[in-house]
Amino acid sequence: MVKTERFPSALINSVKTPKFTDLTRWRLKVEHGAQTWHYLESDEDLKQWPQTRWDKYFLGVPFESPKLPRAQTPLETARNGFEFYKELQTEDGHWAGEYGGPMFLIPGLIITYYITGVPVPEPMRLEIIRYLLNRAHKDDGGWGIHIEGISTVFGTALNYVVLRILGLSADHPAMIKARATLHKLGGAVAAPAWGKFWLCAMSLYEWEGLNPVPPELWALPQLIPLCPGNWWVHTRMVYLPMGYIYAKRLNPEPTDFILQLRDELYVQPYDSIHWDSQRNNVAEADLFLPHTKIMDFLNGALTYYEMIPGKINMLRKYALDLTIDQIRMEDENTFFLDIGPVNKALNWLVVYYHYGKDSREFREHVKRNADFMWMGPEGMMMNGTNGSQLWDTTFIAQACTEARLVEHSDYRSNMLRILEFLDDCQIKRNVPDHQKCYRHVSKGAWPFSTRDQGYTVSDCTAEGLKATLAMQSIEGMPQLVSKERLRDSVDVMLSMQNSDGGFASYECIRGPKWLEWLNPAEVFGDIMIEYSYPECTTAVLTGLSAFKKTDPDYRRADIERVSQRALQYIKKSQRPDGSWFGSWAICFTYAAMFSLTSLSSIGEFYENSDHARRGCDFLLSKQMADGGWGEKYKSCETGVYCQNEKSQVVNTAYAVLALLDAKYPNEEPIRRAVKLIMDRQQENGEWLQESIEGVFNKNCMISYPNYKFSFTIWALGRYAAVWGDKRIRN
Repeated sequence: MVKTERFPSALINSVKTPKFTDLTRWRLKVEHGAQTWHYLESDEDLKQWPQTRWDKYFLGVPFESPKLPRAQTPLETARNGFEFYKELQTEDGHWAGEYGGPMFLIPGLIITYYITGVPVPEPMRLEIIRYLLNRAHKDDGGWGIHIEGISTVFGTALNYVVLRILGLSADHPAMIKARATLHKLGGAVAAPAWGKFWLCAMSLYEWEGLNPVPPELWALPQLIPLCPGNWWVHTRMVYLPMGYIYAKRLNPEPTDFILQLRDELYVQPYDSIHWDSQRNNVAEADLFLPHTKIMDFLNGALTYYEMIPGKINMLRKYALDLTIDQIRMEDENTFFLDIGPVNKALNWLVVYYHYGKDSREFREHVKRNADFMWMGPEGMMMNGTNGSQLWDTTFIAQACTEARLVEHSDYRSNMLRILEFLDDCQIKRNVPDHQKCYRHVSKGAWPFSTRDQGYTVSDCTAEGLKATLAMQSIEGMPQLVSKERLRDSVDVMLSMQNSDGGFASYECIRGPKWLEWLNPAEVFGDIMIEYSYPECTTAVLTGLSAFKKTDPDYRRADIERVSQRALQYIKKSQRPDGSWFGSWAICFTYAAMFSLTSLSSIGEFYENSDHARRGCDFLLSKQMADGGWGEKYKSCETGVYCQNEKSQVVNTAYAVLALLDAKYPNEEPIRRAVKLIMDRQQENGEWLQESIEGVFNKNCMISYPNYKFSFTIWALGRYAAVWGDKRIRN
């Protein structure tokens, strides 16, 4: 064990009912897309840096929002919506917002703060406490894998530990309630693999009770499917630092505080637990995808391997050296943001053990932690990446184009700032040694969040290209993104098509599907390799189509060939009932919007295409009595359409866009849906937050609160273009 500094006992024990921060003192700073929240202690700083409208909106602080004339037509409604939404555009041109929802992100960060002995900044400490108390389920006091999920051991055990680290005492009412739920679920021994790992890392669980995470896999050549370079990038980047920490059995020496937690987390004395028998003990509430028999066999074999005396031999040393090199490249290539918050915290922990607290690497990790933290009305959360800046901004850019808002001189400055952000955010280099670190080429791509994070994403590149072309087509707008850079974007997309004709997310499919038999996570599905998705495929297809109109001769034959294969993928991925399954938002309505757009791009519509007709008929079979659509996140888990209790403007907008793209001939169901979107608009032009919008890996939901503005404005604009901007309501 490694001895580590303790938090002062006063910090651990003093807070029973914290006094939280003053929300009027928080400010959001943005620079090149980076979003960092700052708490201003002095009154002088408050005067020098007054709160903006977007600060107040995100924090839930009341602000003046003028009542707008009641909109009678779709375009009037779209303009009212943008009148409100434009005030939330940040100084650098993007739209900020939370990207929260998962409840297993904060624990890794705070546990690493504890192990490394870095004090959590006081405002951050207080506001994370408030967020977790607000997000505890009212009925049982536990936490799930995401904010709308049932209480699980994973969520409850780890967030219990977080609150204890941050200062709540064991006899705090929230802790008593959460502990009772945790014990009812079987105690922390029933946590899934990722939960067990973080507990091990903090000396709250024994390494013998964890299935092996061998770093030796990094020594395999990429020709062998088991090489992590063939896995889905998020999976390999999480298991990379896990393997280092597991191989070295790194954790702190137990302190009095850790011993207290051991007593609190389990239903029997810690020293009496038989750890070997806990490796595959996962609570029913947590288990989404059980291990296959072959996975259990391999885990058993690897467990025996770990028992071999002197196993830390030349092979293990070589594997650990490779691991450190891969972590170094990941950190440097992303400016210490890493691909996401889970591997960010893990890499930081590895850097602490390998380089030490005085190293540049350690200091850079600490500095970039702020990029992931988001303040909201309920407290401070951790985003699922360092944000969704590029992604969200591309959609409102295209929505403004279709709703003809780009024609208004009042909004010219907003459009120019969008273009400036798109220009700044495009990735302008390939990372060094991109093949060595298993990265796809990136020059010309657009990322999901910011240029610093820098990962190529197929649909983000396509949406970034479309948004740029839309903004640069505005009369008199500067051509900030050159023809050469637009061509670079096309080159990236053309390099990403899979053998089935579809497009995946970060890179091409590299591994065979049987690797899913070795999924170790237990709580996520389809995490081992990349997959083709209707959403990514449509984005690339329409991005290439938009590019052809501006540069018709560049790689025309390649674009035509790739587009035809992509369309065949869209048709083949349609289900017998006419639906498409969505993997990045909820769920069937989202995928239908993209897929029907693909079909319309080649002239296949409701009247002349069986695929389009069946897609529309499926959607219309789910329309609710009020004219809207509402889809529950359970659709993502079950693979079957699950009706929400009430309709939602986001799902309704998806359906409207899909039906209009498919040229569905009957206006009435679409008019009713548009009226619902108009009726849900508030007097100041905004739409209120409804159910959670996004998903990843089938089982974890994530928030896209900007969707309620971009897709509603987009749907209203398209309806007016097809059926006319006529009076819908009195």
